Amino acid sequence: MNYASTILRTLLSHRKIQTLRMSSVHENVKNYYGSRLETSDDLQTNAACVLPSRPLPHSACEALKQVHPDVCRRYFGCGLVIPEKLEGCRVLDLGSGSGRDCFVLSKLVGEHGVVIGLDMTDEMIYASKKYEQYHQEKFGYTKPNTIFVKGYMEKLSEAGIQNNSLDVIVSNCVICLCPDKKRVIREAFRALKEGGEMYYSDMYASKAVPDSLKEDIVLWGEGMAGALYWRDFIDLMKETGFSTPHLVSGSHIVVHNQELQKKTGDVKYASGTFRIFKLPQKSIRSKAVVTYKGTIPDCEDCFQFDASHSFKTNVPLEVEEDMAAILQNTRFSSDFHINMVDTPDSAQIPAAQFCHLSPFNLADKRGSSVNQCSKTGH
Repeated sequence: MNYASTILRTLLSHRKIQTLRMSSVHENVKNYYGSRLETSDDLQTNAACVLPSRPLPHSACEALKQVHPDVCRRYFGCGLVIPEKLEGCRVLDLGSGSGRDCFVLSKLVGEHGVVIGLDMTDEMIYASKKYEQYHQEKFGYTKPNTIFVKGYMEKLSEAGIQNNSLDVIVSNCVICLCPDKKRVIREAFRALKEGGEMYYSDMYASKAVPDSLKEDIVLWGEGMAGALYWRDFIDLMKETGFSTPHLVSGSHIVVHNQELQKKTGDVKYASGTFRIFKLPQKSIRSKAVVTYKGTIPDCEDCFQFDASHSFKTNVPLEVEEDMAAILQNTRFSSDFHINMVDTPDSAQIPAAQFCHLSPFNLADKRGSSVNQCSKTGH
C-alpha cells in the first residue's frame, strides 16, 4: 500500500512539474511574441532560410498584395502554408499571430468559407481583429469570414473547436514553440473531418535537442529549443493516426549568431513543410493509376502535390497505396480518375521513402546557398 501511494505521489508530482513547465514555456513565448517583438527584424537569431522551393500560387500572391501592410509587418512565420483548392473550406490557423496567413486564406476560401485564427497572446488577437473589417471590405464580402480566438494549440476544445469540424488545419513555424507536441497533433486529429488535411511548416532538428537548450528563453522564442527531431515527428504522426507525412519543401536554417551557435553545438536545423491527412480507418490501401483532370485552381497544367509527386494534366501515373488513399478520400477526389491496379495492402513506409521525408535531405539536394532574410519566409 505504501509502495502504491509512493508511485501515485510520484506520478502526480511529475504531472505537476510538467504542467508548471508547460505554463512557463507558454508565458515566455507569449512575452517574446506579444511584447518583446515588434517586427520580424527584432528576432534575435540571424537565421537565413532558402527561398521556398515552390512559388506561391497566383491567387495567393494576389491575395497577399491585398493584406494590410501593418499585418505583414508583424509576421514571424517561415515557409509556405497555402494548400490548394480551399474554396468553401473551414480552415484553422494554429498560432495565427498578426493574422497575415488568415487574411490570405480568407480570400482563398471565399465568402462562404471560414478561417479561424487561434493564438495565445492578447496582443496578437487584438492586432488581428483590428483589421477584420478592412479585409472584409477589401475582398468585397458582406460580412467577415474570419474568426480570431485566444487559446492554446493543446486545448482546441476549450477554444470552441469541435470534433470533426475542420477541412484544413495550417500552421506556420509555431508547433516548435509548443512544449507538448503530442497533444497538439492529437487535438488536430480530433478536430479534422475524415479526409481533412493538416498542412504546415515548422522547424526541425537533426537530432534530439538536449534538455539544457530547453532552459534558454531566447532559444525557445526562436523555435530552436522546441524543434522536434524530424524522425520523431514521423513516428508521432503514425502513432496519432495520420497518413504518412508528405514533404512539400525543405530548407536549411543557418544560425549566424556565434553565441547561439555555441549553445546549439552540433544540432542542425531545417525548415520543412509537410502535408498529412486524416483518412477513414477502413480506407482501401492499394496501388492505383491516377490521371489528373487539370481542375484544381492555379494548377491547370500540373498539380505539384509534394516534392516527390507531380501530376500532369491528362497523363496517367501509377502511385503507391498511401497516395492512392489520399486522392480517393480527400477534397482532391473529384480532380482525378482513379483505377486500382492490385489487391489491398497494409500501408507501410518503405525504407527508401522514409529518407525522402527528411527536410535536411531535400535541402541538401537543392543546394546550401541561402537567402539573407529573417524568419519571415519572404
